[in-house]
Amino acid sequence: MPSSKHLLKLKPQEFIKLLKEEKIRRFYFVYNESKRILISSHKTLQPIADSLSRDKRDFLKHEGIFVELDSNFDTLMGAFVHKTNRGQGIGGLRYWDYETIEDFLRDGLRLSAGMTRKNALAGLWWGGGKGVICHNPLNNKKNTDYRDLLFSNYGRFISSLNGCYITAEDVGTTQRDMESVFGYTRFITCIPKDKGGSGNPSDLTAQGVVSGMEAALHYRKKSTLNGRTVAVQGLGNVASRMIRILYEKGVKKVFACDLNPEIVSQITNEYSNEFLESYTTTKNDISIFSKDCDIFAPCATGAVLNNKTIPKIKAKIVCGAANNQLEDPARDDKALMKRGIIYVPDFLTNRMGIVNCANEQYGYLNNDPAIEMHFNKKWKHSIFKTTIEVLKESKKTKKPSGEIAVNLADKYSEMSHPMFGHRGKRIIDSLAENEWHKS
Repeated sequence: MPSSKHLLKLKPQEFIKLLKEEKIRRFYFVYNESKRILISSHKTLQPIADSLSRDKRDFLKHEGIFVELDSNFDTLMGAFVHKTNRGQGIGGLRYWDYETIEDFLRDGLRLSAGMTRKNALAGLWWGGGKGVICHNPLNNKKNTDYRDLLFSNYGRFISSLNGCYITAEDVGTTQRDMESVFGYTRFITCIPKDKGGSGNPSDLTAQGVVSGMEAALHYRKKSTLNGRTVAVQGLGNVASRMIRILYEKGVKKVFACDLNPEIVSQITNEYSNEFLESYTTTKNDISIFSKDCDIFAPCATGAVLNNKTIPKIKAKIVCGAANNQLEDPARDDKALMKRGIIYVPDFLTNRMGIVNCANEQYGYLNNDPAIEMHFNKKWKHSIFKTTIEVLKESKKTKKPSGEIAVNLADKYSEMSHPMFGHRGKRIIDSLAENEWHKS
């Protein structure tokens, strides 16, 4: 039997070769609460389950991990479900390149746990989940026919999970992709507006992150964004909209960078040089962290706040849209606090994407109170109010803000759904009992 170290370090295509040799099309890892271990559907893959069970950073008693090999494109499709006390696991579908199987699994674990906390802090009756598709470089991402088939297959995969995970749009996926998924499953949200969905949530997500910035400034006795300077890492859908809001709120200067020169060129043409200074960066370029600014906003990939970048930060506030910004939460949370930097946890402020689409089935209203209350400074669970609460508790207890937010979210995540209880876990257990991996 291969060791866990060997299996986890395999490149995706090497792992797929192993699955084919073992005649494995589907596999799962399901957490056994009484034994406190992760159980694999296949003995060959149990070393991976054992290794994940021992991991204290990213594995947080995830209820279920389901993976299927799309043999048409030699592509791994995954669904990660962290905690379903508040409801079925819900979270976006990420289409990404991964160097190793460990990278693929860790990303799904971290992102799904982040969704549990995000949904709990937002007061949503949903658990935490995340979809991940590992891109095969032999396939052309830009080929629409390929994408239509790939995401249709993902829809079939989601339907096979009987509703323990609800998918949505995320990094690397589009509204057209969601339409393809929707063609083969009802367990999806964030579908196009012409199909009855809420559409792209980027505007609201950007507004939520800005609300977190305003709360942090208010906490530091600086009332508004007017005249401030912000450094933004990443210029995707949310970040570009966030910059527009910052401009409208009177921010004096924005420094911004992105890996894509086309995106940089496009946004550069929208603003004056006095307001926006943008440039094309490279993967290992961390110069954006050193910009002299009031707020640093990570809006690209995760794990960017670490022992290499934190010492370079000049901003007194870190608040951005990227998920899982801390490379090592325990270490990096403390490092930010030690430097006197106010850190606003991402799962607190970037909630509006899921808030916008999580309850599409209940219909839409103009100035929908179910949406607007998250921007209301008086509502207990609003972004502004919760940010202030977390920062005050951090100061009072002398504990890092990320730790405070995690503890608060974890407390809320233990609450059972008022109507359906812990139904998501029962669905997961039934999938294992019915030998989902053999179907």
